[in-house]
Amino acid sequence: MSSTRKKRKLKKAGKFLLLIILLILVGVGGYFCYINRNEWFTQPKKEEKKEKKKKEIVKTDKDFEAKMIMVGDALIHWGVYNDAKTPDGGYDFKPQIADFKQISSKYDIAYYNQETVLGGKELGVSSYPLFNSPYEVGDAFIDAGFNMVSLATNHTMDKGEQGVLNSVNYWKQHPEVAVSGQWSSEVERTESVKKIYEKNGITYAFISYTIWNNGLNTPWGKDYLSNEYTPEKAKADIESVRDKVDFVIVAMHWGTEYSFRVDYKQEEIANYLSSLGVDLIVGAHPHVIQTVGYINDGKTFVVYSLGNFISDQNDVDNFTGLAMEVTLKKHVDKEDNVTCSVVDPKAQLVYTTTRNIGYNTNFRIITYPKLTNDQLRNRDGYYEHYKAIVNERYPNLTWGLSGEA
Repeated sequence: MSSTRKKRKLKKAGKFLLLIILLILVGVGGYFCYINRNEWFTQPKKEEKKEKKKKEIVKTDKDFEAKMIMVGDALIHWGVYNDAKTPDGGYDFKPQIADFKQISSKYDIAYYNQETVLGGKELGVSSYPLFNSPYEVGDAFIDAGFNMVSLATNHTMDKGEQGVLNSVNYWKQHPEVAVSGQWSSEVERTESVKKIYEKNGITYAFISYTIWNNGLNTPWGKDYLSNEYTPEKAKADIESVRDKVDFVIVAMHWGTEYSFRVDYKQEEIANYLSSLGVDLIVGAHPHVIQTVGYINDGKTFVVYSLGNFISDQNDVDNFTGLAMEVTLKKHVDKEDNVTCSVVDPKAQLVYTTTRNIGYNTNFRIITYPKLTNDQLRNRDGYYEHYKAIVNERYPNLTWGLSGEA
């Protein structure tokens, strides 16, 4: 056999061997594909399902809310002191607000204005014109569920620096209560303004201002004792906390005493605070009720004056106060965008009832619907009169508190 023919046979044998090897490799590869088909094709689908489920959880909308009630001034006159005296020489104000406790204790946030400074008995209990109240006033309100207190009033400096320091030290013993308006140092003031409170997943800041101190100036360099309002101070305070919380709540001691009408200064300050991003403004000082409503296209809800909550001013206008309810609502959408609003305002009138035996005794706070004609003659007439004042700027206001049910 020639070498040429021999080479051709070897070449054909090689090709045939190569074909056999390729067929074997394809078979083996096909076999491995077959036995691993579930792992290769099913696993990506499992991962895809996990990722899809994860995305569905993130995209769920969430809602948070906290219900808040607000009442007016704790204006403690001699009659209120004398009625609260105990045989041992102390004071117990709890019975005076026990009926309203059934309402206020049901709310997440309960606010009132401590008109008279809590300087304690050691500084001498006193009434108008220079007030000083015992700590038991605060005890009664805390017992009734109140956990937000405005301390900046025109009577803050009635007992000088020591009166404020005593008040501050009292409230420090109750860290569960949000207080604002009086401090013992500038450092404390700064920390308080920036403090973030939380309820039901909602965060909020609380700041209290007064626009005067009855001419009783704070000691030089100690403006922190009484938080007097200026536009510049308010701007700095609110900007320091606005982006850190869901809601900014401001208490304002403002307005014209004994006037049912909102004055120009209240209007000016309310609009300015709203422009800074304040969500809720709560007013005090007139000692009578005033209207409520939204301003700045609904961005801010304003209660211009809650009137007195408890006092002995001995006039129906001053014995009548306003209890306001709002809901602080936060909505988080699927893209984590947050919308916060003050919604569902509700109102009720409260009245300080007394027994007159030549002087007033047996002080009790009762809502108007529960008053008898013996306690307030022409109750229904007064009710409609005061409701019209409150409704002036918000005629669709709901009357009746959730906590009354």
